[in-house]
Amino acid sequence: MGSILVTIFAFVIVFGVLVFVHEFGHFFMAKLVGIRVEVFSWGYGKRLIGFKKGETDYRISLIPMGGYVRFTGEEAGEKEKELDPGDFRAKKRWQRFFVIFMGPVMNIFLAVVLVAFINIVGAPIHEYQEQSPVIGWVGSDSPAERANLQVDDEIISINNRKTKTWRDVDLEVGTKPDRTINVEVRRGGEVLTVELLTESITRYAMGYAGFFPKILTQVNFVKPASPAEKAGFEAGDVILAIDSEPVYYFQFLEIVKKSPEKELDFLIDRGGKTLMLKVTPRREADGGAIGINLSEKTKIKKFGFFAAFVQSVKFNAKLTFLVFNFIKDLISGEASTRQLGGPIDIANFSYIAFRMGFIAMLNFIAFISLQLGIINLFPIPVLDGGQILVIALEGIFRRDFSPKIKQIVMQIGFAMFIFLIVFAILNDVAKRLPNGWESLIPW
Repeated sequence: MGSILVTIFAFVIVFGVLVFVHEFGHFFMAKLVGIRVEVFSWGYGKRLIGFKKGETDYRISLIPMGGYVRFTGEEAGEKEKELDPGDFRAKKRWQRFFVIFMGPVMNIFLAVVLVAFINIVGAPIHEYQEQSPVIGWVGSDSPAERANLQVDDEIISINNRKTKTWRDVDLEVGTKPDRTINVEVRRGGEVLTVELLTESITRYAMGYAGFFPKILTQVNFVKPASPAEKAGFEAGDVILAIDSEPVYYFQFLEIVKKSPEKELDFLIDRGGKTLMLKVTPRREADGGAIGINLSEKTKIKKFGFFAAFVQSVKFNAKLTFLVFNFIKDLISGEASTRQLGGPIDIANFSYIAFRMGFIAMLNFIAFISLQLGIINLFPIPVLDGGQILVIALEGIFRRDFSPKIKQIVMQIGFAMFIFLIVFAILNDVAKRLPNGWESLIPW
């Protein structure tokens, strides 16, 4: 029950921030150009609570799947009448365009600001993500092993897209489950291209290749009275080698598990100094253990004020490209609908981010805000992009469409919107069932 309440609380925070910022964009621009705002609502449907200030009713509504700002004279079905100067339709097209456009822009702006703030204060990142993609370990019976990829191969490109860092590799592979990809590697002085058939892992159908970086292992916590504590391990120690052999994150547990009651020599880095510690793993039910909690080695990365914003813009631009690329792959069948996240997934990830701390929460809000801003610009009726398209077409034809045509368009858009929401929820549910969609559609 406690985790459910925390999940709801975290979801409300994330969703509340995103909706408020989006609708405030519409609200602010409307006020700027002199449009009367009747309603500022968080959620759809029946009004639950709120207050009225001036001409605007600020409310929380029943269905928490978005929000809206209603302007005087906005309704497409309203009969023609003499328009008041504060009516939405009384304004010039460029003014109406910017009122609608400002909602998605505010979401994108929020993403840039939050990422820039994180860049300024600093956040721990996995060190390997910014390293050149040189393979440090190949999983047994993995796609990479079957493709004959080897340790020390440097991944140059995947499907002709350059991979300068492991972050690039993770994105290219992770979005291609159960797909044949062309991996270009440098082995010694020779460049080779191999075909690799990825696998699908986790309920989100993430692509898996089976090759891993040279990730150093970092000690997060040393358990009291454990072999590691007796040997002198401390939180923050980085493990470099065991018995004079370099060891990486994915090998470490395997080596320790296979060595119960056998003394091992650990070469560690502690604040830039190397130390040798001897420790004997104790025997437990599943093998040897030394009593430490581990993670991939991290580092704190910070930027100055202006550099932080430059990096944020670059990061969000790259993420925007990935969103469009994913949608293209989704349409072509290259990506799985299991990689889509609906309200249940957003609530789940909100809970995880909330538990991880303030910076993780800001990072997640920025990630979702950017996608919300981009998707809202798609030319789909009901979404902001659909309304922008209508205004653009009216500009091209130099006349406003009739209220009846606009009403039909909005009704079609609303039906599409309901379909997408229902699909997103059912898709989230299906991912949590043993047979996926087959569990919902038995025939």
